[in-house]
Amino acid sequence: MKIEKNKAVLAAVGAAACLLCADAAAQQSVEIYGLIGAYVGSVKRSGEPRAVTQLNGGGLTTSFLGFRGTEDLGGANHVIWSLESFYRPDTGEQGRNATDPFWSRNAWVGVEGDFGRITLGRQTNPMYSAMLQLSPFGTSVVFSPLALQTFVPAYGSNVLGDTVWNNVIRYSTTNLNGFRASADYGLGEQSGRPGVANLGLHANYNSGKWSAAVSAQRLRVNINTPLPVEQKAYLAGVAYNFGPVKVYGNVGHASIERGNSSRIVDLGLSVPMGERGTVMLESAHTRLSPAQAAVTHRNTSSLGYDYRLSKRTDVYLIHTGDKKSNAGYASTNAFGIRHLF
Repeated sequence: MKIEKNKAVLAAVGAAACLLCADAAAQQSVEIYGLIGAYVGSVKRSGEPRAVTQLNGGGLTTSFLGFRGTEDLGGANHVIWSLESFYRPDTGEQGRNATDPFWSRNAWVGVEGDFGRITLGRQTNPMYSAMLQLSPFGTSVVFSPLALQTFVPAYGSNVLGDTVWNNVIRYSTTNLNGFRASADYGLGEQSGRPGVANLGLHANYNSGKWSAAVSAQRLRVNINTPLPVEQKAYLAGVAYNFGPVKVYGNVGHASIERGNSSRIVDLGLSVPMGERGTVMLESAHTRLSPAQAAVTHRNTSSLGYDYRLSKRTDVYLIHTGDKKSNAGYASTNAFGIRHLF
C-alpha cells in the first residue's frame, strides 16, 4: 500500500512538473531548480562508541528539488510562490528523514510589491538562513559547527524546533541599500489557545565586503507539538571579506523558562586558493547550563577544502572534530560533491 501511495505521489509530481514546464515556456514565470549532493566518509561524534562509514546525501548543502513562480498583477505587484522538497540521493527517498512532509523545504504563496513581501505557508527559518552568510560552511547540518551546535540534536540542538517552520505568516521588507528585515508569526493552531504561536524577528545586511545578521525568536510549538514552556533564542553575527581572507564571528543564546540555557561563540575564516579553491576553518564553543545539573561544554571545529570544477559543481574534503565534557575527542572525515541545477 505504501509503495502504491508513493507511486501515486510521484506520478502527480511528474504531471505537475510537465504542466509547469509548459507554463514556463508560455509565460516565462516558472522555474524548476535544485541541488544534488552526496558525501562518503567516516562519521563519529564525541560520546559515540564507534565511527560509522557511510555514504549520505547532502553534505555542504541538503539536496532538494524546487519549483517557483511569479505572476505580474500590474503596478509593480506580483503573486509569488515556492514548492521545495528535500530528498536523499543515497537511497532515493523523499525528505531529510521519514517524518518529513513531501514539500519539506518550503511550501508558500504570497504577494510582493513596493510595500515588501507577504508570504503564507511552510517557510525556512531566517535564523537558519542567515548562517549561509555567517559561516564558511554555510547552512551545512553535517559540517558547519555553527549550524551543528544550534540545530542538530546529536550536537546538543541548543535551539529547539526545525530549520523550517509550519503555518507561518511572514512579512519581509524590500531591499533598502543592502538591509532587509522580516517578521514571522507561526500559528500553533490550538483550539481556544491563540497565543500558542511562534514568533521571529530578523534583519540582515549585505553590501560590498560586509555581511551581518541578527535574529530573535520565541518558540512555543516544536513542529506541530506545543511545548510545555517556551524557548527564547538569539543569534548575531558578522562577516567581512578582506580579500586574501574572509572572517566570520557569531554569538548566540538560548533559554527555556525555568530550564536549560546555552551560549555559543563561533569564529571562522575562508581563504581563496587560486581561482577555484577555498580553504575553510571554523570553530564553535557552546556552554550549556542545565537547571538541575552541572555546566557542560562542547567544542566543534571543521577544516575543509572546496574546489569548484565549474560554475555549478564543486568537490570538497572536510575534517570535523568534536569534544564535549566527560567524553573523548571524535572526528568525521568526508569527501563530497554537489551540483546545482
